Amino acid sequence: MSESVYFTILCLGLGTILLIFGVRYASAAMQARARAAGEDGYRRLAETAVAAQPVTAAALSSIQSTLADVDTRLAAVEKILKDVG
Repeated sequence: MSESVYFTILCLGLGTILLIFGVRYASAAMQARARAAGEDGYRRLAETAVAAQPVTAAALSSIQSTLADVDTRLAAVEKILKDVG
């Protein structure tokens, strides 16, 4: 076997090994970036939910007070209707 053929086969073998490790490294790096981006998305979602809680609580309190007012008025209307009927 001549030197050029031996050198070519040796370079192709080592190049293949380096290519495989390079692709595996790139794949692992891309997965880590994707995982970090997903975690950041969940973190932002949680922060948004926490920030919205006081507004939601205030709206719920307002709705409850309005519902209590409606309940009081309905009781008064029922009493009037019983008195008339």
